[in-house]
Amino acid sequence: MQRYKILHRTYYNFSAAVQLGPHALRLRPRVGHELRIESSSLEIRPAATLRWHRDVEDNSVAIATFDSPANQLAIESEVIIHQYNLAPLDFLVSDYAMDYPFSYIPEDRIVLAPYMDAIEHKTDRLLSEWVAKMWQPDEKIQTYALLQRLGVQIHQTLKYQLREEPGVQTAEETLSRGSGSCRDSAYLFMETARRLGFAARFVSGYLHAEPSAVNYGATHAWAEVFLPGAGWKGFDPTIGNIVGTDHIAVAVARLPESVPPVSGSFVGPPGASLDVGVWVTKL
Repeated sequence: MQRYKILHRTYYNFSAAVQLGPHALRLRPRVGHELRIESSSLEIRPAATLRWHRDVEDNSVAIATFDSPANQLAIESEVIIHQYNLAPLDFLVSDYAMDYPFSYIPEDRIVLAPYMDAIEHKTDRLLSEWVAKMWQPDEKIQTYALLQRLGVQIHQTLKYQLREEPGVQTAEETLSRGSGSCRDSAYLFMETARRLGFAARFVSGYLHAEPSAVNYGATHAWAEVFLPGAGWKGFDPTIGNIVGTDHIAVAVARLPESVPPVSGSFVGPPGASLDVGVWVTKL
């Protein structure tokens, strides 16, 4: 077991006093047999009323509502977790899915269907050529080896680019530019996996890593693929490896834009600046 402390600070500075609308906060890690929360605190200024719920993907979401006008919105989340995913490669895939290609059993396919539909047009040339390079119909390969190949290929092909503007590039944009952020790489992995017949979803969370070209103290993103017998397994194309102990998932979704850490609105003069800081410390 490994303990981590996650400090996530978000500051919105407005040009004048504004009235804040409800804000959705996705800052609490997803608990399960691989992760436990030891303690958590959430401080918000101005004072807010919090209402917690689980969304359709079973993510923990806090809805913050405000009464007082404010020139600044400050959100500070501190969580200490226990991480048990110390051997990420210690899993077994069902016999029928060991080798690619395979088909999900009908019972699973009904549930997984929304995660198998590619989002972008099948006629997109760059993406179609990219998918064709990952696997040829006459090739024999293990399922895990194919997914690992995809992650490594994205890692080696694309240049990491820190993008602070909201949104995710399309797979075509990422391939044409040859660069993207972690969320762009995760989306490209997810879209490629779906075209190969896998159920895949987007993950937003945190990564414990030393500051580098890949880690600037921000939230992180990767993809998960459903492997029969093993469940949802994470792949991080930004680093070209399977998700392990240093990855801490907060929210999952069928669509990348569905799980921003903080989302909301305000009424007042236009103009606002955003400052975000994330620190993941091994204890």
